[in-house]
Amino acid sequence: MSRIGRLPIAVPSGVQIKIDGHHVSVKGQRGELAREFHPDIDIKLDDGKVIVTRPTDQPQHRALHGTVRALLANMVQGVSQGFRKTLQIEGVGYRATLEGVNVVFYLGFSHPIKIEPPAGIKFAVDEKAKTVTIEGNDREQVGQIAANLRKLRPPEPYKGKGVMYLGEKIRRKAGKAGKVA
Repeated sequence: MSRIGRLPIAVPSGVQIKIDGHHVSVKGQRGELAREFHPDIDIKLDDGKVIVTRPTDQPQHRALHGTVRALLANMVQGVSQGFRKTLQIEGVGYRATLEGVNVVFYLGFSHPIKIEPPAGIKFAVDEKAKTVTIEGNDREQVGQIAANLRKLRPPEPYKGKGVMYLGEKIRRKAGKAGKVA
């Protein structure tokens, strides 16, 4: 059996789970998330824990087992605690500011880039530390927004300038001056 798939998901207090066939909705203090899952995978709520089971040992069912359990666990964590990703901006003149709910990036282009958050996402900017924090309930959406913001000016290997995840190590290159004849 799947090591991840067989683990039960503990439901914290204040979180309500409604299972309607293969449609699962999770409601908590931070909001509500709903998702449709594959019809072959069985989802049950038993004694304050969500249990995910698969019908056979076929490769497709084995793959879906752990995936469905991980998605459900992310939904439960999202409505109870939420998710957060932090981006760091490196480079002279590179910065980000907050205008209302929108974040504006100045990344060395001839124009600033204004990003409007989708529903359920909040931006926080620390101008001194040059960081942008993305917060939300849906882990998939938070990660995708962070990846899209990083794509605006990916970190380059020669000077290390650009937008990167907090704590990300950029592999540096020596450049022309580093060549040995």
